[in-house]
Amino acid sequence: MSRLIDLRSDTLTVPDEGMRRAMAAAPVGDDVYSEDPTVNALQERVAAMFGKQAALFVPSGTQGNQICLALHATTGDEVIAESGAHIFHYENAATSVVARAQIHGVASEAGEMPLDLVRSAIRPTAYYYPRTAVIAVENSHNRHGGMVLSTSYLRELHALAAEHGLPIHCDGARIWNALISTGESPLTYGEIFTTMSVCLSKGLGAPVGSLILGTRELIERARRWRKMLGGGMRQVGVLAAAGHYALDHILPIVPLDHRRARDFAERIAASERVSVDPARVQTNVVVFSVSGMDDASFIDACAKRGLRIAPISAGRIRAVFYHQISDDDAATAAEIVLDVLA
Repeated sequence: MSRLIDLRSDTLTVPDEGMRRAMAAAPVGDDVYSEDPTVNALQERVAAMFGKQAALFVPSGTQGNQICLALHATTGDEVIAESGAHIFHYENAATSVVARAQIHGVASEAGEMPLDLVRSAIRPTAYYYPRTAVIAVENSHNRHGGMVLSTSYLRELHALAAEHGLPIHCDGARIWNALISTGESPLTYGEIFTTMSVCLSKGLGAPVGSLILGTRELIERARRWRKMLGGGMRQVGVLAAAGHYALDHILPIVPLDHRRARDFAERIAASERVSVDPARVQTNVVVFSVSGMDDASFIDACAKRGLRIAPISAGRIRAVFYHQISDDDAATAAEIVLDVLA
């Protein structure tokens, strides 16, 4: 068998030799005392990219999201989020435990919650309603196949939130892909969102970590939350160095991931048994359906031929591209899908 092509997630990247050298050479200190020079520099760098006052390195995107929600919401509050959001589906109901708030899901076609539905989801001030505390968005949107929320939409959402005095949090697990797709400056997103969680360990290829961004006051509060949740690490510069390397060397080649995803989608669309719209492939994620086989049998047949993919919901399968998947890998993956269905 040729080498295994694993498209289950872009979290499957491993550090390349350059990243490993950068990690090994990183100056380090104790980050709980805010004395690690490499992580301090990364926090300052990413905060400046998005025009935010401060940033904080955290072990995971889930912890980053939940800390940010806890900065805005508390017991008995409500978070408005798209009904397919990661914070709703994949974070173990953590919002109900950490912030002690609930999520109010708003359905959408491609991740952009209709503004009239957002407006109607904002609770009246009567004592028997939960207090609407924050609006959360995900960009790009995982369960909608890596679709990107348009800047025009986000500006309208920002205006609606401001009208009601509400902050907006962005789950930016794949914010780099959204930036590449739209060509927007990170500063644009920084102006729209009150807090952000941006991930280093997906398309950027670092082994661990996210950063949360906001005002200095919010980030100081976030530091206390991080400690409470066990996220205070020590010589974390070895991980922050991977983030610096990723921004320098991997972010510039992220557009190749998008091109390969579209190429894969166009190739498998040749089969009448595949349902996929290549025009909806805006970033590095391809979500498709197959007919004539159940998902588990199809995924197992692909695995036996050297392609690993994963279900994302009933009847929908996901393939995710990253910098260690080549043009040849993308073409071979499509051939395997077509061969299984032939």
